[in-house]
Amino acid sequence: MFNGIIFNQGIITKIVKRKKGSNIFIKSDLKLNNKNLGVSVACDGVCLTLIDIKKDISEFYLSNETIKRSKFKFLKLKDKVNLELPLKYGHKISGHICQGHVDTVAKILILKKIDKSHLFEFEINKKERINLIEKASISVNGISLTISKVTKKGFQIWVIPHTFKQTNLASLKKNDLVNIEIDILSKYVKNYFNEKK
Repeated sequence: MFNGIIFNQGIITKIVKRKKGSNIFIKSDLKLNNKNLGVSVACDGVCLTLIDIKKDISEFYLSNETIKRSKFKFLKLKDKVNLELPLKYGHKISGHICQGHVDTVAKILILKKIDKSHLFEFEINKKERINLIEKASISVNGISLTISKVTKKGFQIWVIPHTFKQTNLASLKKNDLVNIEIDILSKYVKNYFNEKK
């Protein structure tokens, strides 16, 4: 379980493709050691299990299902990824509850700086578009953000300077893809009322 508040980033240093998935290696300043093997880490919003650690290089396994649902199918060396360790008991939740179960990807249609903030507009597939709610939380590359507007093709968000600098949003450009996790509460509520019909 995560809350979408990003303090760390990593860089992809190695990708090993396998028959049923891939192993990825991420260099970061996360404080991890062999005692942390098996811990979950949100990598651009995807919950992955730490399988090995050597100095500052963490190794994770991606299943084909994870690759299929996320932007990791286009992962390249030197890509920057947002990293978040799981919540601990007693932690303050500054963002919103994120599971690390990415629903789909979205494409950046518009990216522009207005005053000191940045406006992003994303296109998302029709299946997930119906779950979008204005002012609801949404996870974009593992970052807890707020939907400012639902559009015909997707949604818009505003990003404050601190979040922009602290995350890999600063390295993105038009037409880039991001991982999306729809707020779990909105999905549960929608599913509940659909069953009542």
